[in-house]
Amino acid sequence: MRVVEARDVHKVFGAVSALRGVTLDVADGESVVIFGPNGAGKTTFLKIAATLMRPTAGRVRLFGEDPADNPRLRRHLGLVSHHSYLYGALSGLENLVFAARGYGVADPWGRAEALLDAVGLWGRRHDPVRTYSHGMVRRLSIARALVHDPPLLLLDEPFVGLDRAAADLLVGLLTRMRSSRTVVLTTHSIEQGLALADRVVILVDGRVAYQAPNGFPDRQAAERLYAELVGAQT
Repeated sequence: MRVVEARDVHKVFGAVSALRGVTLDVADGESVVIFGPNGAGKTTFLKIAATLMRPTAGRVRLFGEDPADNPRLRRHLGLVSHHSYLYGALSGLENLVFAARGYGVADPWGRAEALLDAVGLWGRRHDPVRTYSHGMVRRLSIARALVHDPPLLLLDEPFVGLDRAAADLLVGLLTRMRSSRTVVLTTHSIEQGLALADRVVILVDGRVAYQAPNGFPDRQAAERLYAELVGAQT
């Protein structure tokens, strides 16, 4: 089954064309990593896939349905974006319990505690989120996206603001989830992205410039191709 099905998707903001005819399918259980420079359209595509905005032209279906016809599809999504969707005055534990209750999770406290341990924040679970570092907020936002165990996980630059240890922790967490859910992830990090990819997509100037169904033979090959497609920006 195609979990995400995008057909000739365009998105225009005034005089700026952010997406120029993107066609992309993501199968059930597949992990697709989208590379591209700033302004390539990565975030715009993820926002459309997350139903946060609608395309100017073209269509996107989730789980075979049009999200405009079935708003309940949003409950099947987990989103990590540049907005954390966290409350600074609440503790990390309280944030996750609040989110879990909103999704009707059967054991909100147990689910929240398990995720805090998984993202390495157990020791800070009772501290207000406003006291967290940027990297800690990023990790907690990932836990929040997973709180209702969504079958589709959308991650926009999840490694931004993470130190090496936190990034490795996230790679390990996502690796363990491979095949148990569908993942679409955007990143600038070729090394971390390749570690998670069943399929690689490179966006350039709002278009799909390249797709590799089986990834790359090595990091150096990926970096060479990326440099050829987008310029010496790696």
